[in-house]
Amino acid sequence: MIPESRFQAELSRTLDNTRLPLPGNRHQGKVRDSYTLGDRRILVTTDRISAFDCVLGTIPFKGQVLNQIAAFWFDKTRDVAPNHVIDLPDPNVMVVKECAQLPLEFIVRGYITGVTKTSAWFNYEKGVRNLCGNPLPNGLRKDQKLDRPILTPTTKHEEHDRNISRDEAIREGLIAGDLFDAAAAMCFSLFKRGQEFAATRGLILVDTKYEIGLRDGILTVSDEIHTPDSSRYWFADSYESLFKAGQDQRKLDKEYVREWLAAQGFRGDGTPPALTDDVRVEAAKRYIQAYEQVTGLAFNVTDEPVADRMIRNLKAKGYLQSGK
Repeated sequence: MIPESRFQAELSRTLDNTRLPLPGNRHQGKVRDSYTLGDRRILVTTDRISAFDCVLGTIPFKGQVLNQIAAFWFDKTRDVAPNHVIDLPDPNVMVVKECAQLPLEFIVRGYITGVTKTSAWFNYEKGVRNLCGNPLPNGLRKDQKLDRPILTPTTKHEEHDRNISRDEAIREGLIAGDLFDAAAAMCFSLFKRGQEFAATRGLILVDTKYEIGLRDGILTVSDEIHTPDSSRYWFADSYESLFKAGQDQRKLDKEYVREWLAAQGFRGDGTPPALTDDVRVEAAKRYIQAYEQVTGLAFNVTDEPVADRMIRNLKAKGYLQSGK
C-alpha cells in the first residue's frame, strides 16, 4: 500500500520525458518515448497522460503501471497472437521487435459507452445508427452490452482520430481487404481472451484498442495491450444493478480523466484545462488498482527516482554503456 504522502511527493518528480544516450533515432509519442536500434526498438513508458488527442501532463507511477500491465497481457495472449516483446529491462522499459505499423487502430467494443468523439455512445446519442459499418438498433442505453463485440477502427497520424469502416479504409487506400480481415480476426480473438481472463478477476473488459504491425510479413501485436489507457474496465459485481438504475459504472481506467475533462467542457478543441493535483492522485490510485486487480500482484515501487533506476537497469542489461 502506497501512503498518501508518497503520492503527494511523486507529483513533482514524475517521468515527463527522456533523453537516453542511445544511438539511433528518438521519437516522442503521446505517452512513450522510443529509440530505434536497427531491428529493435526501446520503448520507455513515461508518466504522461493523453486524452482527446491531447497530452495533459503526468500521473504518478502511470508509466510503470502501463508497461507492467502490458507485459502481463502480452504474456497471457502470446498463444493467441504474436507480439513484439523481446525484453523487460526495467519497470518502465520494454525492448521490442521493430514492426511496420498498420495505419489503423483496431478498437473492439463489447458495450456501448464513452465520451470521446469517436466513442460508440457519443455517436449513438448524436443519432448515428451505423458505426464503422456496424448497424446499431434503436433503443440502446448507455453502457448496454452489445449482442456481440463490434470492430470500430480509427485512423492514425491525423490531427484527430477518425472513425472509419472497413470499406472506407480500403477505398482510401489505407489497407488491403485481406490484411484488414486477418487483423480483425486477430483482434476479436485477443478481446475474447481478455474478457475471459478479466472475468476471473471480477472485471469486465468493456472495450479496447489494438495496434497491429507486420514483422517479416507476420501480423504482430504491438504498442500496448489491455492497459487502463487503451481499455475500459468495469467491476462485474455491480454492473447489472448500476445499469438498471441508470447510474455510472465503477471503473478502473483512463475514463475517469476523460469524464473530468468533459465536465469542464473540454472534448479536444481548444486548450485543455490543467489537471488538478487531486485528479492526478486519484487517477494514479485507479491505475494502480487496475494493475493489482487484473494481475493479482502487488504494485511495488522503489524510492529511487525513475530516471536513475531506468538508466541503472539499462546499463546492467547492456543497452547503455556503463560510462554514459
